[in-house]
Amino acid sequence: MQKLPITPSGYKKLQAEFAKLLKAERPQNIKAIAEARSHGDLSENAEYHAAKERQSFIEGRIQELQTKLATLQVIDPSRISHDKVAFGAKIKVLNLDTDEEKTFTLVGPDESDVKNNKLSIMSPVGRSLIGKSIGDLVTVKAPAKTMEYEILDLSFE
Repeated sequence: MQKLPITPSGYKKLQAEFAKLLKAERPQNIKAIAEARSHGDLSENAEYHAAKERQSFIEGRIQELQTKLATLQVIDPSRISHDKVAFGAKIKVLNLDTDEEKTFTLVGPDESDVKNNKLSIMSPVGRSLIGKSIGDLVTVKAPAKTMEYEILDLSFE
């Protein structure tokens, strides 16, 4: 199984969600099922069915997180060579078509958040930027269109 990269902070977030599900949400939901069951007829008991559905979601998410936590590779971006774009890099680019400057941070798939400019290294933009340096021109072939960027700045936090 391929190990996917994740930053230390991203790994901590997943661990916190896992712990919350195990220690808080699962026990609370078990109590909710027991309470709903005590109300009698289960065939028409909406609380019971909602609690059982929630239990299914919680158990599924716990299994998903267990697998992810076991297969992720934590990479500290501050320990990576800083001369080329790599995992964890904060890249300032100029879109040559629109003259708009954007700043992206390259993260693993489990941390990507386009609204906060965190792009997966597996996205078309991420794959195109990996290995490039300041001043390089990069052509990004995305499903919607092809974009040209110039790398203006590169940093690691």
